[in-house]
Amino acid sequence: MTAEAGSLTQAPPVESVKPKRSLAARLTEGVSGGLVRVFLILVGLFWLVPTIGLLVSSLRPPEEMTASGWWQVFSKPSQLTLDSYDKLLQNSDITNSLLNTVLITVPATVLVVVIGALAGYAFAWMEFPGRDWWFLGVVGLLVVPVQVALIPVAELFGKIGVFGSIFGVVLFHTGFGLPFAVFLLRNFFAEIPKELLEAARLDGAGELRLFARVVMPLGGPAIASLGIFQFLWVWNDMLIALVFSNADSQPITVALQTQMRAFADNVDVLAPGAFISMVVPLAVFFAFQRQFVSGVMAGAVK
Repeated sequence: MTAEAGSLTQAPPVESVKPKRSLAARLTEGVSGGLVRVFLILVGLFWLVPTIGLLVSSLRPPEEMTASGWWQVFSKPSQLTLDSYDKLLQNSDITNSLLNTVLITVPATVLVVVIGALAGYAFAWMEFPGRDWWFLGVVGLLVVPVQVALIPVAELFGKIGVFGSIFGVVLFHTGFGLPFAVFLLRNFFAEIPKELLEAARLDGAGELRLFARVVMPLGGPAIASLGIFQFLWVWNDMLIALVFSNADSQPITVALQTQMRAFADNVDVLAPGAFISMVVPLAVFFAFQRQFVSGVMAGAVK
């Protein structure tokens, strides 16, 4: 028995057999360092080429803009001028449309975020009759296309006297932005630990105070993501603005489309106007980029 135990003790260890790796796996590991980063940087620069071209075109005189490509500025940097932006600021149609865009986008974003957050908290943590059925109804509204409601809502707005006004455009954007807002924020708020809310209630916090002091700070990433989604959708919208706005309430997208009818005469206004219309949502996105990524990734890892 002793000799047998000794032989078992002195037995050579069995070497672990490494699984055979595929050629694709080895290639992926080999290029997963700096080469991939360089490739992604090149792809990002490639996608920025139209934006850079629009910026350069907006800084060129109209005669140079129509005679040659924007890349010619690298050989003749003296072409760059701010005359187009000066003419843009003197165009009342464009400046008024920019103001209208702000007056439409900011209220439509704030209303959707505030109402969506309140409704999302109610669906997540408050008990009331038919709560789950109401939430299923909200989820069902996500699949309703905007085009289906254009004519009925236009008739309704005409009867109540808000058709063609900024308020009507804001109201439409708010109504169609709320289903997604409630769905997103309800799912995010439902991940908040129940013990945290119960502790706040034991300390005497009411529902509104609990919502403002506990839920809203914890829901910052999701709220920032929702705000960015809503802002980009409303700022870049043209379909709803074409239907529900008039000459006095049209946003920048409709104003630029109107200027396109006389492209040859307005080319020096279109380029800077289009760049301003594009750079504002880009600035908003990059300003809240960290919160946006956190909100998108929230709930992916527990």
